[in-house]
Amino acid sequence: MSRRDTTALIELLDRDPVANIFTRSQVNLHRSAAPDGFAHIAGIDGEAGLESACWVGANVAPTLMSEDEAKNFAQHALESRQRFASVFGPAQSVLAMHEVLREGPQAIFDVRGNQPLLTISHQPTGIARNRLRPARIHEFDLVLPASAAMFEEELGYSPLENGGSFYRSRVRQLIRDAHTVIDCDENGEVIFKADLGTVTEEVVQIQGVWVNPKYRGLGLASGYMSSTVDYALQFAPVVSLYVNDFNVAAVKTYERIGFEQVGTFATILF
Repeated sequence: MSRRDTTALIELLDRDPVANIFTRSQVNLHRSAAPDGFAHIAGIDGEAGLESACWVGANVAPTLMSEDEAKNFAQHALESRQRFASVFGPAQSVLAMHEVLREGPQAIFDVRGNQPLLTISHQPTGIARNRLRPARIHEFDLVLPASAAMFEEELGYSPLENGGSFYRSRVRQLIRDAHTVIDCDENGEVIFKADLGTVTEEVVQIQGVWVNPKYRGLGLASGYMSSTVDYALQFAPVVSLYVNDFNVAAVKTYERIGFEQVGTFATILF
């Protein structure tokens, strides 16, 4: 896609601002349908104009496509000869892409085929809040281990392997943007951390939720997540997240504070 496609792409993405938040945030960042760097956005036109699109970079993110279109986009992604960290988005599209990508040169580490996509647009009620505040840039060395621990628990390897320069930069930028919230104990150790991982004017997507293992099982999650939602609603009117269906405790916590399922995501990990 080129810069002249930007308006049509934004209109397409805004049909579902929750599901399409990642690509919408990238368009906002680059102010174009033709992002700077090695990533690009592919599109398919129909009789009424642009009907589907796909972000292709270190990650692949499909937007509003049929299963056949998803397979075509997956083939395009393979032909780009890029290496991918993940594919994520609406489950129907991602799982159709998997049928093609599993034949590609990259080994697939895991497929998470049922990730409820949840939203809330009001402050949780009836939940006692736990204290929470934005992390400060001088606390980078405090936040980084908590962020890395969350990542390793989720994916099975440390993001700090081989130095982890990109991951360190990501954590630092989230702190600078006031998009990481934490609570610490009296010894200065992080009890809870969450990130406003992606933010647009319409939606905030919460990512990187982590509770220190020392403090798990104490019933703290609902209070911390309610405080996180309160904070996120300062940035946009809708707060979203997606969660692995096998993480039953997390799903119950989110439901308890008022999140409702609006779709289903899937993720392919390489």
